[in-house]
Amino acid sequence: MKPFVLFAVLTCAAPTIAVADVPDLGGRTVVIATEDAYPPIQFKNPATGEAIGWEYDFMAEASVRLNFTPEYEKISWDGMIAAVGAGEFDMGMTGITIRDDRKEAVTFSAPYMTSQMLMIVRGDEERFADAAQFAADDDLLMAAQPGTTPFYVGVYDVLDGNEANPRIKLFETFGAGLQALRVGDVDLALSDSTAANGYVAASDGGLKIIGAPLGTEQFGFIFPKDADQTLVDAMNAAIADMEADGTLEALNTKWFLDYEIGE
Repeated sequence: MKPFVLFAVLTCAAPTIAVADVPDLGGRTVVIATEDAYPPIQFKNPATGEAIGWEYDFMAEASVRLNFTPEYEKISWDGMIAAVGAGEFDMGMTGITIRDDRKEAVTFSAPYMTSQMLMIVRGDEERFADAAQFAADDDLLMAAQPGTTPFYVGVYDVLDGNEANPRIKLFETFGAGLQALRVGDVDLALSDSTAANGYVAASDGGLKIIGAPLGTEQFGFIFPKDADQTLVDAMNAAIADMEADGTLEALNTKWFLDYEIGE
């Protein structure tokens, strides 16, 4: 396999909890909302259609340590936070950035990963090389999913803070926006380093990353606003336990260094 190298260093952050403190969930079923559109965090294997990725491997390991059965339900990103917050699922996962505004709707786990926001352009892009140059050219367009961290970074860190700025073209999925970038309908897409490097590595020179990182974000799992604290505490214990014994580092190596998207 041809590995790709992360543009930004991934780290894992969680409180230290001894192995003996990892709870037993008694074999219960935990219904987890997923999107399967965010490689290498979670996505469909292009060869088999199987749902795979960092979060699926994490949950497989956590289910053994905590004694629960994961049951996955597919849902689009734009409905996930509201649905989980309302208690339609036990939890949700899809590389969700921990943000104060989202904490009003859902309960977050401890962070399991830290990443940075990167600018993705076509491989032959020469009109701009950083955020300031992009912002200065009114003819250039940006792809984004409404309500996502890349959308807000694009609005406030790249453009003028106007969420209705016509230079932002909205797409239902990140993949649709990236395809629009490939064919020239837009000129820029933003993503955290976990996904950005995967897409660039798989593009065979069709995409590249430019400029400096546009900030740091932490990922967490989400739970209903009035969550069963037993499940939240258990998942936090699993995060801490897997950080302490090197499992999170091994998952990072597998999915961000060794795995080639599209293999």
